[in-house]
Amino acid sequence: MFVHPWKGIIANIPTRVQDGKNVGESGRKLQEDLTEKGFNPLRVHPLWNRHGHSGFAIVEFKKEWDGFNNAVMFEKSFEMEHCGKKDYYSYRRQRDKLYAWVAREDDFHSRGLIGDYLRRNGDLKTVSSKEAEDQRKTSKLVTTLSNTLETKNLRLKEMENKYNEASQSISTLMEQKDEMIKAYNEESKKMQQNAHDHFKKISLEHERITKHFCDQKRELEQREKELLQREAQNEAETRKLQHEKMMNERAALEQKKADENMLRLAEEQKREKEKLHREIIELEKQLDTKQALELEIQGLTGALQVMLHMDGDEDAEMKRKMEAIQEELKEKEEELDGVEDLNQALIVKERKSNDELQDARKELIITFKDVSTRAYIGVKRMGELDSKPFQIAAKRKYSAVEADEKSAELCSLWQEYLQDSSWHPFKILTDKEGNSKEILDEEDKKLIAVKNEFGDEVYTAVTTALSEMNEYNPSGRYIVPELWNFNEGRKATLTEGVQHLLKQWKQHKRRRR
Repeated sequence: MFVHPWKGIIANIPTRVQDGKNVGESGRKLQEDLTEKGFNPLRVHPLWNRHGHSGFAIVEFKKEWDGFNNAVMFEKSFEMEHCGKKDYYSYRRQRDKLYAWVAREDDFHSRGLIGDYLRRNGDLKTVSSKEAEDQRKTSKLVTTLSNTLETKNLRLKEMENKYNEASQSISTLMEQKDEMIKAYNEESKKMQQNAHDHFKKISLEHERITKHFCDQKRELEQREKELLQREAQNEAETRKLQHEKMMNERAALEQKKADENMLRLAEEQKREKEKLHREIIELEKQLDTKQALELEIQGLTGALQVMLHMDGDEDAEMKRKMEAIQEELKEKEEELDGVEDLNQALIVKERKSNDELQDARKELIITFKDVSTRAYIGVKRMGELDSKPFQIAAKRKYSAVEADEKSAELCSLWQEYLQDSSWHPFKILTDKEGNSKEILDEEDKKLIAVKNEFGDEVYTAVTTALSEMNEYNPSGRYIVPELWNFNEGRKATLTEGVQHLLKQWKQHKRRRR
């Protein structure tokens, strides 16, 4: 015999002591686990005593036969894993496993929490008695439905008879009404036609006279309006032409100044670069001359030291050679001092020219700051995150409504991480020759986290911006604008910037023509 409504028993639920009471898994968690396995319980009710969770729970299934089938499958599943009722009461019971079975007569009459709960919430039935009870209920329901159907049919037949009688009466009334309406309409139509013909005759005559006077009035008003419009239009056009002429003259003057400034800047940068190039060549030549003089001085000094340490008597010829060498050495040293002075002057000049070139580069960056990145030469903000990968990742992870806001929040958060100088995910590698190189630390926890959570696109955007930040501003960790060649993906030269500026100026000049 089984307990009805069908019930299952779960035993050996793990418990732990918390605040002096035993606690264990909730009924909802056990119900979700059983539902995932396909047993479809209605609810799972943990049994509690004065010490807290007892380690037992009652599983309630539907009252119908599909509930019984789920209960049997539930019991078989645990028996296949050697976790049935017999296994629970055997000496081989394991502490870390759940045991379960379908509640039967012995459980119903047992003492303790399980028996008390089953007796309060169910009774005992055999499968055959349940089938007989269902059959009785079905027969009773069929009888009741048959009687109800017969009564409804009789009621329907009475309503059909009443409907037919009412329909016949309404049809007769409608025919009489249609005949009356038809006669009234014909008489009314005849009277309306007579009145309409008379009124139409009067109206046509009145309209003809009214139209004649209206035409004359409109013609006079139109002539007056045209005269006023011509007078006002002539005055407005005169003022407009004067204003446009003045604005065009100002615009032409401003554009001429802008073109001259642009051309002057480009020419100045070109001349400065050529001048710097010539100075660098001159500096290299002076450096070669200095090195040659130093070698000659070292050779003469060596020869002089050899003569001074030679053994034997010094004859007049030897003294003369030494004096000549000393004189030549003195001249070379004076020449070397002159070369060094010239070299220092050229170095100072080179630094000044380099500063001027850097200033020119900054001016170009300011000029191209608002130029679209689709242009050949423009300004790239080194260390700034690309927001597109964050938008793609947010659309994958969040709804369409939240995606834009979440992508902006994520991009802003990671930009703050990049500008945090305390975070330095780089490591230094030294090769066999002793040369050191700083590379990105791919094992950094933050980089691993962003790759796992948002994917390779966001990871690439973060590492690219991080490398740019480390190259251009490792100490300050803020975004630096740079003149950039977008076609080749590299830092643009000053020459390329000037050439692009000249090209834009020429195109603008052609469009004006």
